[in-house]
Amino acid sequence: MSRLPIILAFILLAGNSWAFVPGSHSVVSRTTFQLHSIEPAGNSPVDAFIDDIKMRISIAQESNASGASGKQTLASVIAGNYDEVAVEQIIDEAIASAPCVMFTWESSPSCKKAVEAFKTMNADVKIVRMDDPWSEGNPMRAALGKRVGRTSVPFIFIEGEYIGGFDGGINDDACGMVDMAFKGTLRSKLSDAGAVKN
Repeated sequence: MSRLPIILAFILLAGNSWAFVPGSHSVVSRTTFQLHSIEPAGNSPVDAFIDDIKMRISIAQESNASGASGKQTLASVIAGNYDEVAVEQIIDEAIASAPCVMFTWESSPSCKKAVEAFKTMNADVKIVRMDDPWSEGNPMRAALGKRVGRTSVPFIFIEGEYIGGFDGGINDDACGMVDMAFKGTLRSKLSDAGAVKN
């Protein structure tokens, strides 16, 4: 099989994408494009590849048009098309399943630090891995990002309330573990939720 269709797809994508104004997340210009395979029409791997690229570009354009941040747009593109209602239900069930729930990636330094901090505090935390498998975790990350306004891992919930990640959050009420610990509110929040082991 010739590599020409794949090379052609990358050339077309590179020359016909959109441009962002740094810091504004707004589109300056966007061109319409079509990708064509030189292979015969059908179910070739190249056609599937090109369809996947088209789908992800469409997701990026829709996400950007909705005003999503660059990180949220990227999370949505990586997630691809997914059943949003089903993923939201999985997230809701996970959050309701324990007093403290943390959505993580095992290899993330921030997630590792959060796990260690909770161990030090003797906290009982349910860990939901979003990297095993990635095919299920990427849609969860995109959906959680839309829900809380931040795509960084970990996503930590205590009694169903988003508190931020390990060292950051979205506001004073969801400022993350480190800030809550310095404020003296993390341990009491975990205790009140029944998430501290005796």
